[in-house]
Parts: sequence; C-alpha cells; structure tokens
Amino acid sequence: MVLEAEEVVVAAGNGSTAAAPRVVFTSGKPWLAVEPPRAIDAVEFYKAAFGAEEVGRVAHAKRKAEQDLPLILAAELKIGSFVFVVSNFIEGSALLKSAMNGIVFTLQTDDVETAVDKAVAAGAVLYGEADEAERACFSGRTAFVKDPYGNVWFIASPFQPSPDVAA
Repeated sequence: MVLEAEEVVVAAGNGSTAAAPRVVFTSGKPWLAVEPPRAIDAVEFYKAAFGAEEVGRVAHAKRKAEQDLPLILAAELKIGSFVFVVSNFIEGSALLKSAMNGIVFTLQTDDVETAVDKAVAAGAVLYGEADEAERACFSGRTAFVKDPYGNVWFIASPFQPSPDVAA
C-alpha cells in the first residue's frame, strides 16, 4: 500500500506561501501503547484471540535481566493483512500518554525529514528531533509529531525485521 500526500500550498509564518514537496508514505499502521508491563500480555492476547502473528519485536535494552518482565519497546503484529504495533509506555513517554486512547499512528517513508517538515509547516508540533534509532520495530530515521487535534504520529523509515522475534 502506498499513501501519497498531494502537493499543497502552505502558508508560512511571514505571510508568504510555498508549494510543499510531495511525500510518498509506503505504509501506515496503528500503535497501541499500554501501561507496563502489560505489552507482553497484550501480544499474547492478540495471538490467542485473533491469531496474530508476531512479525518483529524490540525489547528495552536497559532492562535488567533479574526483572520479571522485560519492557517491550514495540512488537509488530499482523492479523491477516492488518499490521499494528503494541508497546509499553516507557519513562519519558509523556507524549504517548497524552495520545487519545493510547494510540499512535505510524507512517513509513524513505524521506522522514521532508515528511516531518511538511507536517510542522501544516501545524504539527515536532517532539524532540528526527533521529537515527532502533525502536518500535523500526531501524533508521524516526520522529514524533503531534497534530493540532492532539493525535500523535510516528514517522519512520521503512520497517526492517528485528532478529529478536520470539516465536
């Protein structure tokens, strides 16, 4: 599935206008964030209840081995052709906690910076900076933006399977 954003005219803060560059998103998926350590239970529930297949998982690297349950930064699940991500809220994730119903929308594109610039020009707020990271089953450029209506969007380079998938 390829989602294409049309080229639009964006008003700049100084009153001038400019054509925003076209951005092609290669996919979109919901991200369900739950209170820790419930992501492990949620993943198992979706497997048992809906036959979900776990496609990828990234565990919190700083979690101590003696702790009972590792925090899941993200587990990517697939039910038929529907793909979604489940993760624990982690320390410092106030942005995720402020998302309506704990859902973060995920968009993948080869040009994260242009997509973020376009969203910010249209009124979204960038949280942190676009950076190189391995989180939420994504390796590469990632960024979070919050739209004017309170929805959180995670913009990332295309998914790369993690070797840490537990069957």
